[in-house]
Amino acid sequence: VSWLFNPTRSEITSLDSGNIDDILNNADVALVNFYADWCRFSQMLHPIFEEASNVIKEEYPDKNQVVFARVDCDQHCYIAQRYRISKYPTLKLFRNGMMMKREYRGQRSVTAIADYIRQQKSNPIREVQDLEEISSLDRSRRHIVGYFEQKDSDNYRTFERVANILHDDCVFLSAFGAISKAERFSGDNVIYKPPGENAPDMVYLGSLTNFDLIYAWTQDKCVPLVREITFENGEELTEEGLPFLILFHMKDDLESLEKFQQEVARQLISEKGTINFLHADCDKFRHPLLHIQKTPADCPVIAIDSFRHMYVFPDFSDLLVPGKLKQFVLDLHSGKLHREFHHGPDPTDVAPGQPIQDLASSPPESSFQKLAPSEHRYTLLREKDEL
Repeated sequence: VSWLFNPTRSEITSLDSGNIDDILNNADVALVNFYADWCRFSQMLHPIFEEASNVIKEEYPDKNQVVFARVDCDQHCYIAQRYRISKYPTLKLFRNGMMMKREYRGQRSVTAIADYIRQQKSNPIREVQDLEEISSLDRSRRHIVGYFEQKDSDNYRTFERVANILHDDCVFLSAFGAISKAERFSGDNVIYKPPGENAPDMVYLGSLTNFDLIYAWTQDKCVPLVREITFENGEELTEEGLPFLILFHMKDDLESLEKFQQEVARQLISEKGTINFLHADCDKFRHPLLHIQKTPADCPVIAIDSFRHMYVFPDFSDLLVPGKLKQFVLDLHSGKLHREFHHGPDPTDVAPGQPIQDLASSPPESSFQKLAPSEHRYTLLREKDEL
């Protein structure tokens, strides 16, 4: 497919410290190109990105409906750091100023980028025409169901904003008027239906017009505390910028996974936001296991990947010792894990008369810096061994 590039028509907004918050906060959807002029992949993307902007502007002429913007990461390195940009070009999606965790990784073509934006503008909520539809939901997935008196209401508009952000993590449904009346015994109502045929529903009890409250509640329900890391989502998880606490387990070893989930919830809920809690299939991730001198036969294994090094939890059976897992994470944050790997136990941890071990070797290198490298991007991350 051939197309002509007309630079006079493009409406790409250049972002800087003075305008970035105002422009992104007022945009329903914004696609931002983080680039570097010296990167040839950035240079290749520029005319494609501009033409895609022209196509979309024809369909969404309101300037706040869809914004195409760009950041020169050499000129505005602090903006790149703020959004944890580590490769060029990176296309990030924003909704009302909030950066979505899944960046655009599709084909770098006018058609593909335009189709992606159209998809982002589509309604993420399925309207229910009969409450019988609710009873036949696929209970292997997470669902958020809103029951409203009318669609034209502040309550529903807030619900819609939340759904636009979290629709990749939950299925959103809504019912209105007479159809929803049976579920609106005390006014408009939002419930969470967790996975599992017999899992009880949970009701949102806060204000339906308070975006921050309902978003936090919905995110907590839709995004599991312990997520699975795969080769498909690995790069996405690394870009969240948090170290990993990973349980490596055999796929059918659900007992170890359940114990890990329970102890993370019991010991580490206060650490949410400082570290990502993950689980991984030992067979699929043999390479990271080799970095810590383990094989699938050693699973279950718990390790921390700091993106510099990997550290192994001494013994999986210690998982149930109160506070043991939490101390492992705290030792990462304090630098103790790194320090002890190089220089042996801290003096305060050594019994009187016991020599301090001096380790010449370094901790195993990170295995997750470049899990799923995207094509046509220059990455600043490097790893000794390719997966």
